Amino acid sequence: MQLNVNCKKTNMYFLCKIGIIGGTGLDDPDILEGRTEKYVDTPYGKPSDALILGKIKNVDCVLLARHGRHHTIMPSNVNYRANIWALKEENCSHVLVTTACGSLREEIQPGDLVIIDQFIDRTTKRHCTLYDGQHSTLSGVCHIPMAEPFCTKTREVLIETAKKLGLQCHSKGTMITIEGPRFSSRAESCVFRSWGADVINMTTVPEVILAKEAGMSYASIAMATDYDCWKEHEEAVSVDKVLKTLKGNANKATSILLSAIPQIGSMEWTSTLHTLKTTVQCSVILPKQ
Repeated sequence: MQLNVNCKKTNMYFLCKIGIIGGTGLDDPDILEGRTEKYVDTPYGKPSDALILGKIKNVDCVLLARHGRHHTIMPSNVNYRANIWALKEENCSHVLVTTACGSLREEIQPGDLVIIDQFIDRTTKRHCTLYDGQHSTLSGVCHIPMAEPFCTKTREVLIETAKKLGLQCHSKGTMITIEGPRFSSRAESCVFRSWGADVINMTTVPEVILAKEAGMSYASIAMATDYDCWKEHEEAVSVDKVLKTLKGNANKATSILLSAIPQIGSMEWTSTLHTLKTTVQCSVILPKQ
């Protein structure tokens, strides 16, 4: 994989290609026009499912269901490295993802959207780097900076789009990612709140880290489905509650993608993507010769 600036140059501007990773209940392939399926393999194994290639208003897109189209892959077993590698090999410059999450704040109500800007990692079993010393495609050790995990410019597009659509959207938030598949204990939920976490899920890490290592612009649309289990006099999170909220609100995330992607496709990204690429190059310590 070459860390190139993945936008095709035209006479007017650079045409971007958008990777979309859909979370639970948020991976509808019908958003794409002219869909075709493509099964691929990577040095890290197979991605979660087939890549769905198509367009959104003339912008090339590649959709991938994070847990597989039949939701057969639990969070710990998602092949995050293969997913990101597959999108990079398809020359995606951006990765827009959707994720269900629990709210750890009173003001973030079920059904609200959060364009997250930070994360706290509480995972324990996942491969968090493409530079693992076991695959000859990438050599060295990558100490990628993570002060700003998500692409600020892409986040701004998502935030403005949500505002224009009149959606209840929070412009920032810290996501704490737990290993799962179990939900938190009440004690854990309260501790996470005390740490400053705003929302909680099981998939942001390592996905955001790997996208950063791949030099891709990554941003996430998180949908709150519940109040986890910290809130007194509120029913604790359950699968039934999560799915019920997703069913009634999934169209919000879809509407943002359908409006934001043409906007992203019309913008100039050369500088942003060059900065991402340079950051990776400056973060790798190569083996001594």
